[in-house]
Amino acid sequence: MHEKDRHRVILSAVQDRSVVTVADLCVLTSASEATVRRDIGTLDGQGKLRRVRGGAEALMTTPFVGLAGRPFSYNETINSVEKQAIAKAAVELCSDGEPIIINGGTTTFQMVHPLASLQMQVFTNSFPIAEHLLKNSRNTVLLSGGVIYREQNIILSPFDNDVTRNFYAKRMFMGAQGIGPLGLMEQDPLLIQAEQKLIGQAEELVVLVDSSKFANRSSLILCPLNRITTIITDDGIDDRTAAMLEAADVNLIIAPTNGAQKEGAVS
Repeated sequence: MHEKDRHRVILSAVQDRSVVTVADLCVLTSASEATVRRDIGTLDGQGKLRRVRGGAEALMTTPFVGLAGRPFSYNETINSVEKQAIAKAAVELCSDGEPIIINGGTTTFQMVHPLASLQMQVFTNSFPIAEHLLKNSRNTVLLSGGVIYREQNIILSPFDNDVTRNFYAKRMFMGAQGIGPLGLMEQDPLLIQAEQKLIGQAEELVVLVDSSKFANRSSLILCPLNRITTIITDDGIDDRTAAMLEAADVNLIIAPTNGAQKEGAVS
């Protein structure tokens, strides 16, 4: 990762969590402790953060209202290989001419690269997804209306009279904060409200999550497992989790990072 990219990741993490340790930043940037400490010193000298013992802290809180959860720039550095494999498997479910919904997120964003070879109608609430498809594909792109949330790079609206209600999709592709026996979980009430509207416009719901998400929990349930048609994950999923999906009659697609895709109907 180049120096400028490391600085962006460090500043994003500091704004998200106020205080971040050197060890955390080493994981995020894949850089050595010496390099991270040097970066913190540089950014401290530029007045962009404050160097503290063992890490760095923000100079001030973010001046705009955001959503609960980590920002897009932070999440895209995590499990990137797994996300690319999952997204590739998701696009293999698509066909030219189909209308689909792609919800904003770092895993769903990886769908844009294989989608470049298709020509579909794509409805999304994600700025990065819309921008990439407009520049690098023949897909027709529709954006939802509402408030722009900078850190997550998504557009959300609490109102019923937006364009969402006028779009039909064969499938909706989305990520999640976590998955458990009660269903998909998210952290922010506005995110829940907006995503439930999108889910209602699709025949099939396809969830893209790396295997670490099965250990995550949150206080808000987005939808029950039986609303999900398919879950696509990596080969880190354990047998107990697979059995949970089987009990909910969810189709499971495993996208390994080092071999051929394996698919099985869990029913």
